[in-house]
This record gives sequence, structure tokens and C-alpha cells, in this order.
Amino acid sequence: MKTKPNFIKHCDELSTDKSFSYPNDTETFGTGAPLASLLGLEKLAINYEILKPGKRSSWPHAHKVEEEFIFILSGTPDIWINGNLYELKPGDCVGLPSGTGVAHTLINNSTKLVKALVVGEQNVPEDKIYYPMHPKRNQECKKNDFYWEDHPKHEFGTESGIPKTAKEDSQS
Repeated sequence: MKTKPNFIKHCDELSTDKSFSYPNDTETFGTGAPLASLLGLEKLAINYEILKPGKRSSWPHAHKVEEEFIFILSGTPDIWINGNLYELKPGDCVGLPSGTGVAHTLINNSTKLVKALVVGEQNVPEDKIYYPMHPKRNQECKKNDFYWEDHPKHEFGTESGIPKTAKEDSQS
């Protein structure tokens, strides 16, 4: 069998246990891999998200220009949409068109690992973002000129966007 070219990889080969935190915060989020970047793609953002129980993919947020698409590979995460939780299962797809102001995040409130593909766009300089549950983050975005000032207003449900198993520990 021929040796595969370097742009053909298995997602687990590229995956790491590295997470991220927002500036001035200690919460860590899911792990996985930025597959598109690691395979040399510059326009698509394709992230392999691995969420351990009690983790979420990010703080709830919405994009002005970037579209996002989520495909659940395994597990049963909740998706937080404007303060409401919706349970997802393997094979479920979520399309988040740009400019709608629909704030979202994936949350693993289950006891099993969740794996998902999150597809978006990268290197979109005109994109703006807002974080409905994090006013301090919005101030940082304003300072760095990527806050979405005139985002559409939505009525929000009562869910905080914090994983249920981590609510007691959150400082956000």
C-alpha cells in the first residue's frame, strides 16, 4: 500500500488534550483538534470537538458574519440556544446562519464523552461577535474591535449556558 500524503490523517491522530480559556478566566473547555488548519486549509474551520462530562465548547456567543454547522458524532450533548437547552444525539445537525444573533454553545451535561464536528469559516476579518452571558468579554471585544454592537435582540430562556455538573464551580 502507498504511503498516504500528509493531508490525509485520522482525527484521533491530530487530536490533543489541550483546551483553552478566555482571557482573565480559568474555565477550560473541550479538547480535540482544529482539523482544517492542521491539514492546511485556510478558508474552512473544521474542529473536532471532544467534550468530557461537565464541559462546554465555549461561552455562549453569536457571530455577525461567520456561519457555523455542528454535527454530533457520538454522545448526547445539549445545545444551548438563547437560554434554552435542546438535547442532541449522534447524527443530529445544527445550522447557525450568520447575522441571526442566535447565541449558542454545546454543553455535555451527560456522563459520557461527546464528540462533534464543528464547521465554520476562518480568517474572516469582518466578523464580529457577542457573548450574551459575559459582559466583561464583550468589553474586551469592544476594545479589540470585534464586538457585534448592533446584533439582533432575542428573548432568552432561563438556562445559564453553564454545564449542570459545573454550575457550583463556575466563576464566569
